[in-house]
Amino acid sequence: MDASFTREQDEIRRTLRDLLQSRCGPHELRAAVDTRPGHDPALWTALAEQLGLPGLALPEAYGGVGCSATELALACEEVGRFLAPSPLLATAVLAAPLVAALGTESQRTALLPRLASGELTATLAVPGPALATALALTGDNGGDWAGGGRAGGVQARRAEGGWRLYGQVDQVLDGHSAELLVVAAHAGGFARSRTLLFLVTGDAAGVVRARQTALDATRPQGRLQLRDVEAQLLGEEGADVLDALADAGQVTAAMLACEAVGAADRVLERTVEYVKQREQFGRPIGSFQAVKHRLADVYVAVQAARSAAYCAAWAATPPTGAGDVDMERLALAQALEALRTASAEGIQFHGGIGFTWEHEAHLYFKRAAGDELLFGPVHRLRAHAADVARLFGAREVAV
Repeated sequence: MDASFTREQDEIRRTLRDLLQSRCGPHELRAAVDTRPGHDPALWTALAEQLGLPGLALPEAYGGVGCSATELALACEEVGRFLAPSPLLATAVLAAPLVAALGTESQRTALLPRLASGELTATLAVPGPALATALALTGDNGGDWAGGGRAGGVQARRAEGGWRLYGQVDQVLDGHSAELLVVAAHAGGFARSRTLLFLVTGDAAGVVRARQTALDATRPQGRLQLRDVEAQLLGEEGADVLDALADAGQVTAAMLACEAVGAADRVLERTVEYVKQREQFGRPIGSFQAVKHRLADVYVAVQAARSAAYCAAWAATPPTGAGDVDMERLALAQALEALRTASAEGIQFHGGIGFTWEHEAHLYFKRAAGDELLFGPVHRLRAHAADVARLFGAREVAV
C-alpha cells in the first residue's frame, strides 16, 4: 500500500488552506456564527465554485468531481483546522451520499448536480439526540430510534398522491437553514413500523424551523417541526434504509476524524507558539521540561490520531476499503480524544487569557465536547467497534 498523497491531493489541501487563511480568521469566524444561518454564504460560495468541495466525492455523471473519500477527508481536515462554519458536513457528508445511494434515477438527476455545485444545501434529520445511533456509530441502528411507531419522533402516513409527515426533530445540523431535508420517519404504525427516508424542502408548507443554542456555535443546529408536511419518499419503499445509514455512518466517522485532527493540530500549533512567548521567572515557559513533556504527549496523540484518521478515510473508499475491519469508529474515538486533550492543554497553557471569551481557545474545546455529544461518546464508539469485531463476545454496551 502506498500511503503517500498524490500531487492532486496535496494541491487540494494547499489551495483550501490558503483560501481559509484569507477568508476565515478569528474575526470572520465570530461574525459568521452570529448570522442567522450560522455561516458565511460568501465563503460557502467560494468553497463550492472555486474548489468544488460539495461535489468532491460525488460521481462526475451527476456534476461531481469524481474524487474518493480520501480527498474529501483532506478537505475536512483543513475545514476543521479553522473551525470554518459551513454546510459541508451536513450537505456533502450526511445528506448527499444518502441521495446517491438510495435515490431513484430521477431524484439523483434532479438533486445531486445542485448539491455538487453548492446551489442546494441539505441535511439529515433524525429524532432527538439519535444521530450517532442512526448512523450506527455507537450501536446497532435497528432499534426504535426513529420513534418506533409510538408518540415522538417523526411519523409518516400515506396520503393521496404521496406521503405526509408530522412530528418534531431537534439537534439537526444546519436544520434551520438547509434547503433540502432528508428526514427519517416511521411508517406503518406500531405493529408493522419501518424506518424510511423522505425528502422535504425547507420552505414547504407546515415546516417550522428555528435555530437552537448549541454548545459549539461553529456547528449550528436547528429544531424542525413538521406539521402534516408533504414529503417525497427517497428511493423505493423496499430499499434497505438502515444499511444505507450505517454505510453513511462509516464515511461520516472518517470525515469527522480528519476534521478533529485538523482542529487538534491547529490548537497544538497555537499553544506551542504561545509558550515560546509567555515568560515566567524570567524565561519562556516553553523552556521548562514539564511543559515540553506535556506538549510532547499532545503531539504524539495528534499524530497517532492523524494516522488513524487517514487509514479510516482510505478504508471508507471502495474498492480498497478494509472490509469488516472497523477503522472508522476507532479513528473517530481517537481523534475526538486527541482534540479534547489538545484543546484542554491549550487553555491551561494560555493561562488567564485562555479562559476568556475573546480568545479562540475555548472554541476548540467546545468543538471537541460538542462532537462527542453528537457523535459519541468516545467510550461507546470504542465499545461498539469492539462488539462489531467480537473482541469480547456478546455483551451489553454501557450507557
